[in-house]
Amino acid sequence: MSKISTDQVKHVANLARLAITEEEAEKYSEQLSKIIDFSEQLNELDTTGVEPTTHVLDMKNVMRKDEPKEWITREDALKNAPDKQDGQFKVPSILE
Repeated sequence: MSKISTDQVKHVANLARLAITEEEAEKYSEQLSKIIDFSEQLNELDTTGVEPTTHVLDMKNVMRKDEPKEWITREDALKNAPDKQDGQFKVPSILE
């Protein structure tokens, strides 16, 4: 049985910038210890011959081929621009 101490709970709470009381630290210590005990049961399973998986479903990355295409010209892109200058979009300055 793995026991999470109240000091460990307080340390993690401090790292997460959470204020917890002594009673909460004891409560979380018990709950986290039970969670770890439950998850340690998985170590008792025989997993020889089982391939590791990253996802339960057989998923593939569906991406289009990167092929060059015809694109609009700069003039066409700037045709409907509200403001342009020297072949570029002109936007309001955000720096002072």
